[in-house]
Amino acid sequence: MVIPVHDVNPARRTPWVTYALILANVLVFLFTPGMTGSVTGGGSLAQMCDQQAFLDHWAAVPQELLQHRMPRLVPTGAVGIGPQGPGCVVAPPGYDKSPELSVLTAMFLHGGWLHLLGNMLFLWIFGNNVEDRMGHLPFLLFYGVCGYAATYGFALLNADSAEPLIGASGAIAGVLGAYLVLYPRARVWVLVPFLIFLPLRLPAWLVLGFWFVLQAVYSSGGAVSDAGTVAYVAHVVGFVVGMLIAWPLRRGTPPPPEPRGLLFGRRARPGW
Repeated sequence: MVIPVHDVNPARRTPWVTYALILANVLVFLFTPGMTGSVTGGGSLAQMCDQQAFLDHWAAVPQELLQHRMPRLVPTGAVGIGPQGPGCVVAPPGYDKSPELSVLTAMFLHGGWLHLLGNMLFLWIFGNNVEDRMGHLPFLLFYGVCGYAATYGFALLNADSAEPLIGASGAIAGVLGAYLVLYPRARVWVLVPFLIFLPLRLPAWLVLGFWFVLQAVYSSGGAVSDAGTVAYVAHVVGFVVGMLIAWPLRRGTPPPPEPRGLLFGRRARPGW
């Protein structure tokens, strides 16, 4: 997978909403129980039980979204000893939860540093231009619509799942889909792992098109053994919804500046 680091597509105005979303995601992550202690979000049994209780309260769960009811038993955050050894204590929920609102709160939760930083990197690179084209408030509404569509799309295809669904990936996938429609010829600097990280400057349609194809393949489980651990279907749905919403804005979108030189490498050859 290529790693984008920068796009050659300056925005005309400050992307305040993009900055605010990144800040909100980071702050929520810092206050999520047990998440800041490791790269992956793992930890002790007590931390895991605390995380499970927090996520069951605030994350989106497909069964809850489609059935509009809470489960009988949820983790309390405490650790207990049962017939099979130590584990997380479960009890009837002591709180009311709105499944619809949980979609919004889940969009600001992440399962570890890598999950958070990966999402924020894509939002940082591609969000500013989409916000610039749409305007601040419309972009915020667009972000939310893509996130909701991605979550409900995943839920409809995984109606029996009781696993918490978290992350901004679905909403950010919508941003990527919109960017592909609005700025397909913009150049994006990427790092390609080939013995070393090789810097290349590629067109956005290639970078984002390749990303979308990978998500579609992964969503079918055809290329990975643990496709169920990541909500690739949500990525696909969010991306398509973002493309559809942005399509009417194609006309009138200023083209990105034409790059000088080669599309790859450190040195450029004029006239390419």
